[in-house]
Amino acid sequence: MIQQTVLRLVCVSLLMLLIPPAVADGLSDASRLLRVTSAGELFEETANQQTRDIIRTYVSIVNMSVQITLPDQIRDDIAECYRIMYAWEKFEPGIAQLLADNLSQHELRLLIDFYRNRGLPPAEIQAFKSTIAKADDIQLLISDYLFANSGGCVAQDTRSILSYINQK
Repeated sequence: MIQQTVLRLVCVSLLMLLIPPAVADGLSDASRLLRVTSAGELFEETANQQTRDIIRTYVSIVNMSVQITLPDQIRDDIAECYRIMYAWEKFEPGIAQLLADNLSQHELRLLIDFYRNRGLPPAEIQAFKSTIAKADDIQLLISDYLFANSGGCVAQDTRSILSYINQK
């Protein structure tokens, strides 16, 4: 137990030596921004809603095509695949890195203060507007990242549904 703790401390210390302080602070601020904006909760809510929509579509297609209702077990298996494939924890580090790469620490802190309802000093309003102007480009980068780093469940869903239909 003590050896594991010492090993973890050594690893963290080595990482701190390898990561320049500005990068580490930028990543820390980007992660903090994701937390204060509840990005993880919103991401998971969106993924859950899309999963429900996908399952509803599958149910409708199967019902209309072969007049069979998909059992709860198939629906649960489909939902589980999407829950695993689109877990926030898989995407959070990459999204934080994108934010750190595309926003300065000053910009990140402006956004953190804004989302924490700390307001903006009048002298920072133009900097805030300039930061917000980057949103579309960053959103596109994040979308590309999500697409490039996400798996899929469609093949597994199709096999499960066809297997069930063929057994009927």
